[in-house]
Amino acid sequence: MNDESNRSSAGSEQRGYTGGNYPSQDGMSAVGYGDSPVQRTLRDYLMILRERIWYVVAVFLAVFLASLVYTLSTTKLYTASSSIEILRHDPVVMKVQEVRDSELRGPEDLNTFVKFLQSATLIQKVAERLSGEERKALMAPYENSRSDPMLPEEVLGLYRQVAPVRQTRILVISYTHPDGEVAAKIANYFVEEFIAYNSRWRNDESLKAVDDLKVRADQQRKKVQELANNLQAYKEKNNMVSLDQRKDIVTERLKNVSLLLTQSTSHLAEAELRWNQVKERQESKGNLADLNFIASTPIIQNLLQQVATQKIVVAQLQQRYRAHHPKMQEAARSLSQTEAELDRALASTAVSVRNEFESALKSLEYAKTDLANQEAEALKVDRFSVEYQSQQNELTVNEQLLANIISRMRETSMNASIESQNARIVDRASRPNPKQYSTPNIPLYLGLGAFGGIGLGLAIAFFVAFIDDRVKSAYDIESVVGLPLIGIIPRIRKMDTVEKSQIVLSNADPLAAEAFLTLHSNLRLNGDAKKSQAILITSTTPSEGKSFVASNLALTFAAHGERTIIVDCDLRKPNVHRSFGVPNNKGVIDYCSAGALLENIIVKNHRTNLDILTTGGRALTPTHVLNHEKFGALMVELRKRYDRIIVDTPPLAPVSDAMIVLPHVDGVLYTLLFNHVRKKGATFCVNRLLDSKVHCYGAVLNGLNLALSEYYYAEYYDKSYRDYHLAPNNELSVTKA
Repeated sequence: MNDESNRSSAGSEQRGYTGGNYPSQDGMSAVGYGDSPVQRTLRDYLMILRERIWYVVAVFLAVFLASLVYTLSTTKLYTASSSIEILRHDPVVMKVQEVRDSELRGPEDLNTFVKFLQSATLIQKVAERLSGEERKALMAPYENSRSDPMLPEEVLGLYRQVAPVRQTRILVISYTHPDGEVAAKIANYFVEEFIAYNSRWRNDESLKAVDDLKVRADQQRKKVQELANNLQAYKEKNNMVSLDQRKDIVTERLKNVSLLLTQSTSHLAEAELRWNQVKERQESKGNLADLNFIASTPIIQNLLQQVATQKIVVAQLQQRYRAHHPKMQEAARSLSQTEAELDRALASTAVSVRNEFESALKSLEYAKTDLANQEAEALKVDRFSVEYQSQQNELTVNEQLLANIISRMRETSMNASIESQNARIVDRASRPNPKQYSTPNIPLYLGLGAFGGIGLGLAIAFFVAFIDDRVKSAYDIESVVGLPLIGIIPRIRKMDTVEKSQIVLSNADPLAAEAFLTLHSNLRLNGDAKKSQAILITSTTPSEGKSFVASNLALTFAAHGERTIIVDCDLRKPNVHRSFGVPNNKGVIDYCSAGALLENIIVKNHRTNLDILTTGGRALTPTHVLNHEKFGALMVELRKRYDRIIVDTPPLAPVSDAMIVLPHVDGVLYTLLFNHVRKKGATFCVNRLLDSKVHCYGAVLNGLNLALSEYYYAEYYDKSYRDYHLAPNNELSVTKA
């Protein structure tokens, strides 16, 4: 492990308490703890609360009493409520659609009615309805409440509430006023004016719609007349009187021509196939009779049959006669003539096939031409028909629209004369019982005062704890300052300096004596501290008890049989000589500056195994003395003679003397006075120590207030432990290590 890690964990295998997990400043976990992140537990917050419980009590009493005074001094207000039901559909008198749709379809429509009930228009209507006496009764409680007088509309809007009843179509309208009778009247006025205003609004909308429809009907009538005239002119211009009959004729002819074209195409394909076969036979000198469509011709079939018969006759005669026999010659001539006729018939058939192909080709061309003409005629008729139909449709649509407008105008005019409501009153408001006032709500106000006082008290207590920057808890030392806590010294009752510095011998305060024994045990059980000879003791600021810790720790080591010397390196304000009641005539200054012999400046055997080396006065330039090479030689010589060297140095915050001594020691004990030193100052000084690469064994918390020990260190100073500490024991007990 590197030096950075060593200095963070030195001397900390055994801890003096069993608190939570707090990592050191440089990221290493405090010794004896896991690697879990620093966190405050619920117990830490309870301790903070216990320490500042009077903040909570004081704030709670102040807030609760203020709420009590406010509750008892508040003017009693009475709330009267009336309710209306919003109908899902309007009452059906005539099956006529309303001009304005008022059907209730969902929460949005219901919220629209709520907003209307909250509108300034309805407030104005209610204000206009109030008579002189009613207006005076309404405004009486508010005449002297403000410097500028309030208007009735302002008062009506300020104390009126509208609330929908959940999962119903009922709205509750409430009004609050010091006079219950006025509250009931105003609540009823609101529902009545809502229904009346809604009815008037619906009728006005219907009459307005009738007037609008009359104007629209006149405009539509003129448009229909204009469209009818345009259609008639178009028919006359394009001779479209018998358009439908003409369109039917063209369509029928187009069908026939299309059928003819299809047949001609099929006939041409067959004729072309036959003619191609004939040409192929003729070019290859083949026999046309081999083609089925030629061979199936009656004349060809007859000739082929004759040729075959004559060939049979010739074959039979050849068996009986020679070639020059008259019968043979006659039969041969007859065969030749028949074959010649066959050839002529085949040639004639081939010509017929060619003629048929050419005729089919011409028929196809004629059919195509006729089809194109008929299509052009059909398109022409269609163009006329589209324009004609468009004008005809437009005329029909506008005629229907005119009829609808006239019908709607008549229906709306009739419906406007019929009153219908889309809401009804469910409950009317009545005057509240004088004992049933709505404000003040005493349980609610006092409850809010109680909970508010507790909440504010807790907030102030934790805020004070947050801004309190003094070191007091193990959490502060380990998580903020960054050192393991290895010892806690309780506050000592009033003693003189000598008695206080030797408390481990006198056992005048058993708790303090036991605390130093625990600190000694922790250092002995720590691997690095156990091997260390020279231990430097310092603090953040003056008066934190570093000399007190140094003297009693030196006495504890000496009492355990180790040759120990305490060296006072506080050359500015030396204190070790006062702690032990010895003169300060010669010391460190004489050794480094005047070359005094070590034997002449050490106070030997002041106590068993304990020697003392004072400063020898105050130095004008302490840093020069501590930086002198003689000081290093002094520390080397002391290492040869003693098992333990306890070095008392000035605090780190005001001067840097301790940083000069650091290279000559093995480790550091850092003293912190309970509830005295600031966290930022302590953290800054500790970081300087850690950056020096010298082992820092941990922090010793001095001056713990036993009245607060249960808040922060109950594991050390629980009341159940005191029987052990207060047992009669006037001598220092030495535990075998």
